[in-house]
Amino acid sequence: MSVINYTAKELDLLARLMRAEAIGEGDYGMLMVGNVGVNRVLTDCLDFKNIRTINDMVFQNPGGFAGINSPLFYSSATTKEKQLAERVLKGEYYHPATNALWFYAPSGNTPCVEFWYNQRFSGKYKNHCFYEPYPSICIPLH
Repeated sequence: MSVINYTAKELDLLARLMRAEAIGEGDYGMLMVGNVGVNRVLTDCLDFKNIRTINDMVFQNPGGFAGINSPLFYSSATTKEKQLAERVLKGEYYHPATNALWFYAPSGNTPCVEFWYNQRFSGKYKNHCFYEPYPSICIPLH
């Protein structure tokens, strides 16, 4: 059973997004990007009102993912990448992305900022900084 409904096309779409955003950070990095994507579909707050499908989430404009502009996004997902996407769709979560709605990768050795889009820093994994809303703002995530 999955935490959100999806089609085979959306599974491939999520897997491609995870690859494009975090292939350099390995499986866990890609899983955490998937967590952020699933959280954006699950919640109905802040910038993510009316985001109800994987397609809506991936192509949200403004506010979507930079990875859709990467050449890595435009080839079919591998079996392994789809398996990773299925794991997050079934509800696997990885800290610091457990309740995160945002992430970014600062350049060089720049530390993560304390707030991003006015939301608090939840932790860093390799080169990605993750940010989660306060519990009172996005109740479905907490």
